Amino acid sequence: MSTHTPAPVVLGVSPLTVADVVAVARDDAPVVISAEARERIEASHRVIQELANDTRPHYGVSTGFGALAKVQIPVEKRQQLQRSLIRSHAAGSGPEVEREVVRALMLLRLNTLSSGRTGVRPVVVDTYAAILNAGITPVVHEYGSLGCSGDLSPLAHCALTLLGEGDVRVDGAPQPASDALAAAGIEPIVLAEKEGLALINGTDGMLGMLCLALHDLAGLLRVADIAAAASVEALTGTDAVFAADLQALRPHPGQAAAAGNIRRVLAGSGLIQRPREGEFTRVQDAYSLRCAPQVHGAVRDTAAHAERVADVELRSAIDNPVVLPDGRVESNGNFHGAPVGYVLDFLAIAVADLASISERRTDRLLDVARNHGLPPFLAADAGLDSGLMIAQYTAAGVVSELKRLAAPASVDSIPSSAMQEDHVSMGWHAGRKLRRSIDGAARVLAIELLASTRALDFRRVSVPDQAPAAATAAVLALLRTRIPVADTDSFLSPTITAAHEFVVAGDVVAAVEAALGAPLD
Repeated sequence: MSTHTPAPVVLGVSPLTVADVVAVARDDAPVVISAEARERIEASHRVIQELANDTRPHYGVSTGFGALAKVQIPVEKRQQLQRSLIRSHAAGSGPEVEREVVRALMLLRLNTLSSGRTGVRPVVVDTYAAILNAGITPVVHEYGSLGCSGDLSPLAHCALTLLGEGDVRVDGAPQPASDALAAAGIEPIVLAEKEGLALINGTDGMLGMLCLALHDLAGLLRVADIAAAASVEALTGTDAVFAADLQALRPHPGQAAAAGNIRRVLAGSGLIQRPREGEFTRVQDAYSLRCAPQVHGAVRDTAAHAERVADVELRSAIDNPVVLPDGRVESNGNFHGAPVGYVLDFLAIAVADLASISERRTDRLLDVARNHGLPPFLAADAGLDSGLMIAQYTAAGVVSELKRLAAPASVDSIPSSAMQEDHVSMGWHAGRKLRRSIDGAARVLAIELLASTRALDFRRVSVPDQAPAAATAAVLALLRTRIPVADTDSFLSPTITAAHEFVVAGDVVAAVEAALGAPLD
């Protein structure tokens, strides 16, 4: 978590951004409801009040839900209707979901509540915001959402907290929601007509995971370009294939950005092979080196597509029914998670391939038949030492897992609610597996950097007159602050952990950008 005090995120004036979601989810940025949002909230609530007094049935206001939508509920039982909806839908099971995912989910639900399209009272919005700002995190479980009607069960667990029921965590410690609200001076609420539906009918969990993934992947893509460049250099490959005019022949924007990054990282390297008269130069490097911009670029373009979907979702109001600006209250299907689920799955495929090509570069660095003069497995004393042999096993095991996680969740659908909800998105599960994929890819890239920097140490000894590029030298220096030059085998797991921490903390990218004097694309 960041140590600085983040700026408040104001709801109801302009659309949320991915950065806003990250700020609230990870940095505990406070959330403020704008005056404009409050006016819309009050106006739409007046519409719901009128329908509540109508003798005709209105879905979610005076009827049951889902397959029970035809059952009309008398006025004196409507508070119980809303309370029963939340309690019955808070049916999650399994491990707890991460705090940052729950906070992202809550922010996005609050964003829809602030749209003025849900009909809730202002007190509901204020209480929800107060819980989020107090750092109270409802306990949400891994299993329970089918991604349609939105993330019902995860959102119901959050809504339960507003009632003073269920379990929460505060500063990591579990406690009953009633105790946490009392300690924070927050009064539990009693839900009125339609408010239960408005609290749980949204795709906020899967969208929150998409936003967090996009933020993390943006950093990993820069690390991937750095890692590829370091591997090309350590293998004394060529940078000629990354030339801008060659990349322009296939003008994908992601490919151009990746190639540009690799060129800049390799600038000034004395280890790169460049054609010299009368000297032999390798004609072509292996695909994992030569085609890095094409693969990394395709991942970038996939992420760009996913970000366009996220941008649309972040300015959407997801509920059913909704209160339209002209006062109509209409049922709809906007809660279906397909748009988000598809890109979550697409990203998992791309991330698996990003890790796959990285692992192939690591393997090449360790193979004496292909690493152009480096010792077997980058061992200090090959035979006596095993070097990074098993680190590659670890990377390969992760890549194998990522290939399994790349199988799409969104192609599955299990009907529910007596066939009323007969097609569902499974977007929540697509988000859960993408989080594991991004975590795994970061570990694979860390192992590649561990291998390439160790290889650069060997090159310094064997060809001391051929210095690495300034950018890769900066990465090498960074890793050496915690990972000493290997003169014999040592306990390898903490070494991998240190490299991984440098990757996920952004230190690798920061070191390179400092050496270059400019940010990477």
